[in-house]
Amino acid sequence: MTQRELTPADYMAMFRRRWVMIAVLTVIGGPLAFALAVVLPAKYKSQTTVLVQPPAVSSDIVKPVDTTDLGQRLSSMQQQILSRSRLEPIIREFGLFPKDIDRKPMEELVARLQKAIEVSPIQPMAETQARNLPGFFVAVTLGDARTAQQVCSAVTSLFIEESLRIHTRNAEDATEFLTQRLADAKANLDEQDRKLAAFKSAHIGELPDEEQTNMSLLTTLTTQLDAATQALERAQQDKSFAQSMLTQQVSTWQAAQGGHDPETLETQLAALQSQLTTLQSKYTDDHPDVIKAKNDIAALQQRIAENQSTKSGGEPKSTRTSIEPVSITQLRAQIHNFDSVIAEKTKDQEQIRHQIATYQARIQSTPMVEQQYTELTRGYKTAQDYYSDLLKKREDASMAARLAQAQEGEQFSVLDPANLPDKPSFPNRLFFVAGGFGGGLALGLGIALLLEMKDTSLRTERDVEFALRLPMLAMIPAIDPLAATKGRPRLGPAPPAQLTQASRS
Repeated sequence: MTQRELTPADYMAMFRRRWVMIAVLTVIGGPLAFALAVVLPAKYKSQTTVLVQPPAVSSDIVKPVDTTDLGQRLSSMQQQILSRSRLEPIIREFGLFPKDIDRKPMEELVARLQKAIEVSPIQPMAETQARNLPGFFVAVTLGDARTAQQVCSAVTSLFIEESLRIHTRNAEDATEFLTQRLADAKANLDEQDRKLAAFKSAHIGELPDEEQTNMSLLTTLTTQLDAATQALERAQQDKSFAQSMLTQQVSTWQAAQGGHDPETLETQLAALQSQLTTLQSKYTDDHPDVIKAKNDIAALQQRIAENQSTKSGGEPKSTRTSIEPVSITQLRAQIHNFDSVIAEKTKDQEQIRHQIATYQARIQSTPMVEQQYTELTRGYKTAQDYYSDLLKKREDASMAARLAQAQEGEQFSVLDPANLPDKPSFPNRLFFVAGGFGGGLALGLGIALLLEMKDTSLRTERDVEFALRLPMLAMIPAIDPLAATKGRPRLGPAPPAQLTQASRS
């Protein structure tokens, strides 16, 4: 049978041959499973639902310190809460495992309680497409319903307290860490500030933002230098002219003092007129030099007229004196003023040239100073940004710590308190009975199939043909030996187990 393919008819034949055994095992399996369910100790399961409440203040206002996923935090808290240091006080407080607490080591009792505690996350709805878990379940299974409820409430309280402690500790640790880093960042920022201040002090006027100012000042100084140069040249020309006039007037005056009178007044008048013409070519008639020259010409013309009237009247008049005329004295004063103006303009010219050289040097050194200034500014800006970022993070961490202490941050809240189970969760007698019937049926079918696989009897024509690989020609009837002994021969087809076959000769 194991060498050929079985058909549904073969399976039905097997079931008809073994149905009694299958039925007996099936019927016995249910009562045996029920008896086992009665014998096994009952277990009661108490469960509570814990939800994750979002913080009262939006995360846009106060950035949370701990941004890890709830599943990771829940796993970490589970390892801490289910440790011996947390579960041993619960075992002693509620008197768990009273028969074994003095006979077995505490590690074994803690392991049993760990197996009795089950923490499972609440999966978010698929429609919301939320990534964070909305909460979790805490279930405790023990032999007493009231104890299971009490232990479940205690474990849930541990989760809530641990969550609050973790948030507070993380915020405080972050605040302390950021405070230390902030002090280092401030020291670095102060050092960068000192370097930048020293650089600015050492390169006053050469900084990049002063380049335009230097260019404007250089243009202004160039204009001032041109004006000073022109004023100096004009003063030098005026001095030269005044010196020539002084020389002429001194010569005329000295000639008059020595008795020589070769028409000196007319010569002096011609010189003054020439000077007036020169002054009018450069200045307007309102200029003081032009007005003075006109007055000198008028005075000289009056003297010439007086001399002529004196000669016609025959009255000699002596003109010899040791005091210089006013015109000569004025010319000497003008020359002195011109010397002062020339000295002043020359000094101004030198100062302006020195300033121009200074600003030109500043402009030429600006690219190198700009490069150094950029490096210092970049370092200062980086230090300042780092300090500002740390300061903001420290404020966020400090505020998060205050929110955690005020229980206004993210926290766990109990939605459904631990229930008091009214019936045991294990063993489920109905489930055990159904399993017993199903197990008995499966066992009966398996034993029947095993017995059929080991049976080598030939029961059908198909078995004979498959075993001999030849067609069957005839069937020999079997005679029941017991019937023969009683005198009642039994004729008819032989039972399947006693079939014989003939082969073709």
